[in-house]
Amino acid sequence: MNKIEQFQLENLLRIEGYKDNIPLKKAAIDFVIESNKAQYSYHFSWLGRPIIQYPQDMIAMQEIIYNLKPDLIIETGIAHGGSLIYYASLCELIGNGQVLGIDIDIRKHNKEEIENHPMYKRIRMIQGSSIDPEIVMKVKEYANNFDKILVLLDSNHTHEHVLSELLAYSELVSVNSYIVVFDTVVSDLPDGYLPNRAWSKEKNPKSAVIEFMETNENFIIDYFIDEKLLISVAPSGYLKRVK
Repeated sequence: MNKIEQFQLENLLRIEGYKDNIPLKKAAIDFVIESNKAQYSYHFSWLGRPIIQYPQDMIAMQEIIYNLKPDLIIETGIAHGGSLIYYASLCELIGNGQVLGIDIDIRKHNKEEIENHPMYKRIRMIQGSSIDPEIVMKVKEYANNFDKILVLLDSNHTHEHVLSELLAYSELVSVNSYIVVFDTVVSDLPDGYLPNRAWSKEKNPKSAVIEFMETNENFIIDYFIDEKLLISVAPSGYLKRVK
């Protein structure tokens, strides 16, 4: 049993009722494995823009955003901009919040679609690597104008990159808010499932979460969200700041 598998087992066994739900847990993992083969997360859009997320995670984000009512949502990784539009529309509904997206390569056509969207009024974008010190400084300077901050990591999924993002942006997260690490599910997929990728079953966003949590006492993993969703691309990735 490797370090990630040991981590998962220890934490799943802490959750009351887990043993009674083993068949359901297995069915959820089987669904994630099979649905990824069909690029399931690419089937959805939000207000006209591809969102490339599982609906379950988007519902979880809606609950977090509604309860927290953040002043600023920071997301690394923009792609087609669907998630930026989604978060901005939730901010619009609750009457509070701005969204800051960061991406190393904001494609021209995606940038134009986002800028022409009605929800762009709540969005700002920065092009550059999310772990570039100059970009990190720009984000921190912008974040200084806000109190309640939520951070979402969904860019490069290598262990080193995600860990660098966690170390750079976790200090911006306000108490009782979250830093959410997407695609921790990579550790649940079979070896070689995603060929030609720079991450693997052993080194991926979840291994970065494990290393981060070993030395950071300000955050806990919100396993209640995992239990509620069952199907998620971010198992053990919802990190709540408690102090």
